[in-house]
Amino acid sequence: MVVPLDDRHLLSAAHDGSEEHVARIAAEFRAGFAALERIDRPAVTMFGSARVPEGHPFYDAARAIGRRFAERGWAVITGGGPGLMEAGNRGAKEGGGLSVGFNIDLPHEQRPNPYLDIAYTFEHFYARKVCFVKPAEGFVIMPGGFGTLDELYEALTLIQTGKVMHFPVVLYDTKYWARMLDWVRAELLPDDLISPADVDLLHVTDDVEDAVELVVDRYERHRAAATATAG
Repeated sequence: MVVPLDDRHLLSAAHDGSEEHVARIAAEFRAGFAALERIDRPAVTMFGSARVPEGHPFYDAARAIGRRFAERGWAVITGGGPGLMEAGNRGAKEGGGLSVGFNIDLPHEQRPNPYLDIAYTFEHFYARKVCFVKPAEGFVIMPGGFGTLDELYEALTLIQTGKVMHFPVVLYDTKYWARMLDWVRAELLPDDLISPADVDLLHVTDDVEDAVELVVDRYERHRAAATATAG
């Protein structure tokens, strides 16, 4: 029998322990923020499927991207689990960088990978999501399923609504993302449900170096502009 997770307790109509749960959520935010304080360099957050095995081209690409970010002096943050998360953290370790994993307590799939310098396991998805976004200077989205899509659209919503600024979002593998982008352009854009600028938030590539360079370049240009304004 699977024990109900904390989020399910919290969302249940029969839930009656609000004060206790609020305290647990607050404690989880504090622990997550304490982990963030250990990140001493620019960071990129990478998302992707937990189900892609070592040896798959997507795994190799995520590993290479993680390594290149590390070689540029960046930290790599993932969901801390197996598959493409493991690949990104593994690459970061191989590149001599800082490898960070924010795991989630699930009944299956989400075991921590062995390539983490900083690790924390959350009970609540929303606390975990805050810690993905707060230290990051950009997202690289590898192929994935519902969880990856959720994280992608969460990032786009935060940018579209101005909650985060100067935040590049890179989609890796043009073939994988093509139909989703075609649907966005064919359905959402003509009905004015989004604006043309919203589509421009996404950068799609098949090149590891391009994925890394876009995020690093955007960060460096923003930092230079901020320095010039302050001066």
